[in-house]
Amino acid sequence: MTRTRKEELVAEMTAEFKDAGAIIVCDYKGMTVENLEIVRNLAKDEDSKVKVVKNKLAMIALKNAGCEVVDFSDTNLVIWGDTQVLPCKIADKAATDFKESFAIKTGLIQGEVASMETINAMAKLPTRDELIGMLLNVWNAPVQNFTIGMNALATKLEEEA
Repeated sequence: MTRTRKEELVAEMTAEFKDAGAIIVCDYKGMTVENLEIVRNLAKDEDSKVKVVKNKLAMIALKNAGCEVVDFSDTNLVIWGDTQVLPCKIADKAATDFKESFAIKTGLIQGEVASMETINAMAKLPTRDELIGMLLNVWNAPVQNFTIGMNALATKLEEEA
């Protein structure tokens, strides 16, 4: 890889990491290409990004983005996205699906190193769309109950008549 290509990669990752809500660093040693594609497709479906990175380039990109320094060693796969929850969910799903070959190493939430407990807790939270769906169900419940009650009353009055 030429020096100019490395500089381009660092610039791309720096721009992406500045806007990222969460950056999750994972170990993917021993994963097959098919399994990596599954993880990439999970991320693509959720508007998140996955990249296998060179350790030194990723450290430089994180530093340039103003994030806390993370120690990169061995093989690393980085998952990041605009939200804080989705990258955590993707990493957690991949870690449970591919236990033998995929593990979450560390993560950054809003540019600061997060504990594994925080990452796991974020993975359990509902997404924005799920929260909106829950809110709509709560708002819709009184109307549904009123309609069911009125229908039951109409049926009862018809039977009595």
